Amino acid sequence: MGRASLQKPAKLSEKLLQIRQRLKLSQNGLIKFLGFNDELTQAEISAFERGVRIPSLIILLRYARSTGINVEVLIDDNLELPSKL
Repeated sequence: MGRASLQKPAKLSEKLLQIRQRLKLSQNGLIKFLGFNDELTQAEISAFERGVRIPSLIILLRYARSTGINVEVLIDDNLELPSKL
């Protein structure tokens, strides 16, 4: 059996940055908004937004649920964020 491709979504980091900017939150404000006060750091949010690190599935799920979008929108490069979050 072949190994699955490990490509990361090309637009994920851009979408995560757009979410934070549209919500008019600082990186620390986003951490509080997502409810990860003790689990995430500003440096980690920065790494997600720069595409250096990929958030865990739990973090992506929290982004999606907190903004009312489907997690598929975050992951699928062919889908755009809705105009209203």
